[in-house]
Amino acid sequence: MLQFLARRLLATLPVLLVVSVLVFLMLRLTPGDPAAVLAGDAASTEQIARIRANLGLDRSVPEQYAIWFGHVVTGDLGQSYYYKTPVTTLIAQRLEPTLSLATLTIVVAVLVAVPLGVLAAWRFGGWLDRGLMGFSVLGFSVPVFVLAYLLIWLVSLKLGLLPVQGYRRLADGAGPWLRHLALPAFTLSIIYIALIARVTRASVLEALGEDYVRTARAKGLRESKVLVRHALANAAVPIVTVIGIGIALLIGGVVVTESVYAIPGLGRLTVDAVLARDFPTIQGVILFFSVAYVLVNLLIDISYVFLDPRIRY
Repeated sequence: MLQFLARRLLATLPVLLVVSVLVFLMLRLTPGDPAAVLAGDAASTEQIARIRANLGLDRSVPEQYAIWFGHVVTGDLGQSYYYKTPVTTLIAQRLEPTLSLATLTIVVAVLVAVPLGVLAAWRFGGWLDRGLMGFSVLGFSVPVFVLAYLLIWLVSLKLGLLPVQGYRRLADGAGPWLRHLALPAFTLSIIYIALIARVTRASVLEALGEDYVRTARAKGLRESKVLVRHALANAAVPIVTVIGIGIALLIGGVVVTESVYAIPGLGRLTVDAVLARDFPTIQGVILFFSVAYVLVNLLIDISYVFLDPRIRY
């Protein structure tokens, strides 16, 4: 196990290196000048050139990357052009809202989707199964921002049940924290409920046709035990895999959801940094998301050993 962990961690280093190079090059090759954005519309050419020199943007792209990467290795993600604050400080300040939203979304999605998928497989061909398949298509078809505005109009404006926008920290109390996150988390969880439920249904349906399930039923076990201890347990690997994939998709969903609901998290920070052409902040946030995704996939791989004893690394 330790050798596997060491190999996987070493294998992620080239991936992160390639990601950092691609992000750095894409930002530098896209139109726009952060020095001009910071200087304003009334700035002269000399003022813009002075700002470029202060930011190090007058150097060659390879030289800029070498300097930036040298700082990253030491844990320094640079200084934000726009906020005049270290990028690591910005990430630390914005981490709680994003982590809260992502965690609540995944928890809601798993708690709703897995039982739905199991019941749909159990009642294959019934109204619940057909309803789940229709919901899955709808969940993938409706964009997150469209669903968000519809829910804001219905739940917040018409019914007045939940706040329209904003975020309250967990330190302010669990009640306000949950009230402000309930609608964004439900909005973002719809697509993941559709994804996880569909995969759960397919995996459990396949397991229900196996010999060990027929043997368990022939022994007279309760149907609930057959579904949970035999069918669901043996279908856990693909379900856990799709949950890991869902966490990767969650990164893009967080950016949109935080923008719609005005949540001051990493997604909102990314949008603001892109609009301001704040290169260090964009690079730092993307690198942070990349590392988080790699670690989540590592945990998913490790979980296979416990879910299926036949898997050995």
